[in-house]
Amino acid sequence: MEKRFVYADNSATTRVSQHALEAALPYFTENYGNASSIYALGMNAARALEKARGQVAAALGAKPNEIFFTSGGSESDNWAIKGCAENGEKKGKKHIITSVFEHHAVLHTCQYLEKHGFEVTYIPVDEKGLINPEDVKNAIRDDTCLVTIIFANNEIGTIQPIAEIGAICREKKVLFHTDAVQAVGNVEIDVSKMNIDLLSLSGHKIHAPKGCGALYIRSGITLPNLIHGGAQERTKRAGTENVPSIVALGVAITDACADIPAKREKVSKMRDRLIDGLLKINETRLNGDREKRLCGNVNVSIRGVEGESLLLNLDLNGICASSGSACTSGSLDPSHVLLSIGLPHEIAHGSLRLSINEETTDEDIDYILEVVPKVVKKLREMSPLWERICKEENITRTI
Repeated sequence: MEKRFVYADNSATTRVSQHALEAALPYFTENYGNASSIYALGMNAARALEKARGQVAAALGAKPNEIFFTSGGSESDNWAIKGCAENGEKKGKKHIITSVFEHHAVLHTCQYLEKHGFEVTYIPVDEKGLINPEDVKNAIRDDTCLVTIIFANNEIGTIQPIAEIGAICREKKVLFHTDAVQAVGNVEIDVSKMNIDLLSLSGHKIHAPKGCGALYIRSGITLPNLIHGGAQERTKRAGTENVPSIVALGVAITDACADIPAKREKVSKMRDRLIDGLLKINETRLNGDREKRLCGNVNVSIRGVEGESLLLNLDLNGICASSGSACTSGSLDPSHVLLSIGLPHEIAHGSLRLSINEETTDEDIDYILEVVPKVVKKLREMSPLWERICKEENITRTI
């Protein structure tokens, strides 16, 4: 078997595209002006900034003045949730609704607010990782100031019924925020039709640089300033703008949303072949709904194998993968997402997330399907846990 390099962790981050890189480079060199300056060099940067704002807005079905640039998804989530909480508190509304398997940028922000007198309702998910909109509807109270539900889960890829949840929130006159970091560029999004009031996104998931993102805030909603000190982002987020990355984000999001159906068809075929191949490994299960999932997401749990050992051995064979969200890769605790869908700790520890995209090839899929079974076989042969499972459950000790 010839060793090759396969990057299958695009949910963690993506390669910056050549198109986005080429668009950004002039703003590091000849067009390096401060976008707040009134001379020509600064005005060139300001025009580029506003062009990118329009590109991001167009990708979401929003207006340019509804787009605020940030450092990424986590900052956008924090701003949206804390801002709505601060506004709600002024009206005596200190109740927030979210789900049990949000990204930690949402969960930890909600936990922070709980320590400051807010009450948070955590909506459960079913065994396939899907939220029931009726649960959201039933949880809304007179003092609810915000509902925040992830668009597509970052670990198991399940796509939530966002339009239905948005319609419920609009009917109940409650603000609705969604973390769409994984969904942008993979799912068609129209914030108006979906009744989304606030939406977070991040550039490095769609071939733009790390450290740049955006928050959509529907017209008529005024959030408290995120950073004080200057007039940037219509006085809401002080600090000299990261023009090169913002320019790259505008190009990247335009490219990512250019033909989502064609991308979804191409990538889904590879994803399904990968899922079918991995499920041939004995005592392996797919995590998340088979159909209502991101086109590039594969998440399986393999009994008798520890996730960290699996990743290290895949890396030795040139395959980059994940055993959960990138933000918790340093933790030995099992994924909160996998626990939320009912997996026991023992099985959750053996999870493998492979996230592919339009740059993945059929040869890459072939290589993954060649390597993973061999790595699993090697690890199981060394595992006293797998030996015990086989004896107790009368399972043949094969992969």
